[in-house]
Amino acid sequence: MKFNLIQTDPSSSARAGSFATDHGTIETPIFMPVGTAATVKGVHQRELKKDIKPDIILGNTYHLYLRPGAEILEQAGGLHRFMNWSAPILTDSGGYQIMSLSKFNKIDLKMGAIFRSHLDGKKIILSPEKSIQVQKSINSDIMMVLDECPKLTTDKKVLSKAIDVSTHWAKRSKTEFGNEKSKALFGIAQGGLFKDLRIESIEKLIEINFNGYAMGGLAVGEKQSDMFMILNETLDYLPKEKPRYLMGVGTPSDILGAVKEGIDMFDCVIPTRSGRTGLAFTWQGRVNLKNSKYQNDKMPLDEGCEIKELNMYSKSYLNHLIKSNEMLASMLISLHNIYFYQQFMREIRRNIKNGTFQSFYKKYIKLFD
Repeated sequence: MKFNLIQTDPSSSARAGSFATDHGTIETPIFMPVGTAATVKGVHQRELKKDIKPDIILGNTYHLYLRPGAEILEQAGGLHRFMNWSAPILTDSGGYQIMSLSKFNKIDLKMGAIFRSHLDGKKIILSPEKSIQVQKSINSDIMMVLDECPKLTTDKKVLSKAIDVSTHWAKRSKTEFGNEKSKALFGIAQGGLFKDLRIESIEKLIEINFNGYAMGGLAVGEKQSDMFMILNETLDYLPKEKPRYLMGVGTPSDILGAVKEGIDMFDCVIPTRSGRTGLAFTWQGRVNLKNSKYQNDKMPLDEGCEIKELNMYSKSYLNHLIKSNEMLASMLISLHNIYFYQQFMREIRRNIKNGTFQSFYKKYIKLFD
């Protein structure tokens, strides 16, 4: 996988690029809709492929390993065929679940992460090797190394230990990945909000040599300004000729600020999770459709939306669906949010290429705070 750097913004570190996979070309900066369990929650494949057309989506190794399982995915010919998706797929390694499901697991340097399944309590061992094997069963285009993602902390001993574990697992992940030519493997840097630890982690990963590099252990509760600060202080230590991925981020302002610092790739459940709570993202900012002020609003959510099916519905109707607890509300607002995020990223790429990113940034960075 070769990353092509097309344009760098003259007044910031924002950059536009692209790279090719067997299932299609990915233009960056890119936002990957999250399809944790082989589906982007609440969004039909028809709309995803026909109307939204994301370059890439994300699947989750841990959850797919538990259900439906690697054997079923292999028999189906991989996740693309299983879920009827033809574009690229990136898979997380299960490292985030080590943090988010910490009450169900413990870490062993040699064995990996030892889980008690949150589904049925069965013992699951997710080693670096097993994580890569499952990702190969999934047939993902971009795989991630297994890492230890610690919770937000200022304890350097905890963060240093996570770097040691993550580096050891990264080496084993790379060995298991082997000489795959048609796939990519990304390393994941840890270190919390400490510049020296981040640089240490980055340098160790560069020695191993990956196709791309991710910043892990951010968007875990720290202030947005602190996240931007550590990106600003450390991204220059990553190779410029390889893509940079900020995992689990985020809101439109998170994305815009991180693009300004030089991040190329993002993923987050916010568009669909917000859709299920009645919160929409628009070019006018956030719209809380639960609010009674929309009860008689006959206007569509976004008059400029190119998806005709979305413009058929008024804010009044969406407000009614939410208050009636109808699942169509979640589906329509999730679809809208996924569409908006893709439109937002297209505009970011266009402005970087046109040399107008700075004015775009100033216009929208405060709108979504």
